[in-house]
Amino acid sequence: MSSMIDANAQNAQHGEPQDTPGVATERQEPQSLSGRAEANENQDFYAVIPAGGTGTRLWPLSREAKPKFLYDLLGQGRTLIQSTYDRLERVAGRGHVTVSTGWRHVAAIREQLPQLDGNDIFAEPVPRDSTAAICLAAAVLARRHGERVVVGSFAADHVIRGAASFARAVREAVATARAGYVTTIGIAASRPSTAFGYIHQGRSLAADVPEAPSARLVERFVEKPDAATAQAYLSTGEYRWNAGMFVMRADVLLGHLREYKPRMYDAISAIADAYLAGGDAVDEAMATHWSGIEKIAFDYAVAEPLSVQGGVAMIPGDFGWDDIGDFNSVAALLPSANRQNIKILGDRENVSYIDSAGDVVVPAAGRTIALLGVNDMVVVDTPDALLVAPRARSQEVKNMVAHLRQEGRDELL
Repeated sequence: MSSMIDANAQNAQHGEPQDTPGVATERQEPQSLSGRAEANENQDFYAVIPAGGTGTRLWPLSREAKPKFLYDLLGQGRTLIQSTYDRLERVAGRGHVTVSTGWRHVAAIREQLPQLDGNDIFAEPVPRDSTAAICLAAAVLARRHGERVVVGSFAADHVIRGAASFARAVREAVATARAGYVTTIGIAASRPSTAFGYIHQGRSLAADVPEAPSARLVERFVEKPDAATAQAYLSTGEYRWNAGMFVMRADVLLGHLREYKPRMYDAISAIADAYLAGGDAVDEAMATHWSGIEKIAFDYAVAEPLSVQGGVAMIPGDFGWDDIGDFNSVAALLPSANRQNIKILGDRENVSYIDSAGDVVVPAAGRTIALLGVNDMVVVDTPDALLVAPRARSQEVKNMVAHLRQEGRDELL
């Protein structure tokens, strides 16, 4: 597979990526003295990177054994999780970034993030969605560093442009979290997208949290809307995209978990206690409690019910943000290979085309892909599977994964 796709920590370039027209670049700014000073101001802040999911809309590139966050999908020399770690370390500081992931991904994450201490990887035997992942990390960090530490959750597979703007938003989110709010970062909605949930912002909290002048109360979270509703949201100027970034004090989070999900709270507490005991205690606690934990997203379990009670705040995130959810979103971040707007993720020498335009091509099998009169298609070639689909149906690739699973083709998943 091309090194453009399969970068890792052994050969990654840590310098600033070159700006290319049409490419979303995340500048790898060195942590200057002022950057270190900022991290020192946030000594009570710990970042958690939930690294789960399989990215089924990016099949056959993304698989259960190697999900999308382990790939360099922008051709910049850093995988998605490496870029996420870099960005958070600049804000929180070395030793203040942790990863929550599945057991089968621990080795790959250690290879890609050798600077990450082994104690800062929280490994799950089976997926239990974001609530369990975030709350377990918060519970362990509270036991290690004090119950009032601030914990922030940032997905492993997001692309963010504007490191300084991101850092400012996180700094305000930390200040708002210290004041007792579960705080999210709302992304400026650049279009009436039906692929994201939305946050309805309320009154300013600047008087309550002087260190966070842009903080707003969250009125409610709303599900992914239809096109007309999304357009109506944008016209009000009161809605932002929900990117699933949450920052909160550990004691506040765990208190709400105990209120909303008491059985999960008890199980998480038992496992967190085992982390302090060490040895085989973690494995034993996981075997006893983890599989029985409810599988539920953080938004549903905590954020949405708490917003009704006025306990959730939002910091506007005025930085570039992308959630690489399908091959269309990958294409939006790649430069065009020609005037016909063909996007290639991988070795361009392996793609030949005549009378073709608007295609997304991933030549990951190391052989030539020849396009003749092919327009607006997704072509992903891997050693054991080939996907051909209209770009307009990129979101439906997950249905093909489900179809293969029904056929018993688990070796392809």
